Amino acid sequence: MASIKSKITPCLWFDSEAEEAAKLYTGIFANSRIKQISRYTEAGRDKHGRPPGSVMVVEFELDGQTFTALNGGPLFKFSEAVSFQVMCDTQEEIDHFWTRLSEGGRESQCGWLKDRFGLSWQIVPAVLPQLLKEAGDRSEKIMGAVMQMKKFDLEALKRAAA
Repeated sequence: MASIKSKITPCLWFDSEAEEAAKLYTGIFANSRIKQISRYTEAGRDKHGRPPGSVMVVEFELDGQTFTALNGGPLFKFSEAVSFQVMCDTQEEIDHFWTRLSEGGRESQCGWLKDRFGLSWQIVPAVLPQLLKEAGDRSEKIMGAVMQMKKFDLEALKRAAA
């Protein structure tokens, strides 16, 4: 996969859903595309157990960030120990990413969700760190609001900061 240009590229391990996941993610994020699909061959079949021609690795890009998705089998699963933060400027963006990524998955607290593949995402208002920084003594009120939310409500956060 010589086309990867990022110094650091997240590699996501799937059982057999790498292409399906890449299609979902590139359909959600603007400026995204599938760059390359590599397939298993007969070589190493005694190790990987995959039929020749089946998808091995999908290289894709989400808004300029390169990812790889590997169909490596059921050995490893995603956990909340790794998540991807999506910084959003508007409530419409928050709603878009929250709705699309949580579909078939599971909503959690404080902007966290798991998609249908079990990958964790944080859908975060880009202004939140600044609100907390500028709030000083009022940061407790903002954090109280944050702790009550599943999907972030940008206007409620701004009211809590005021």
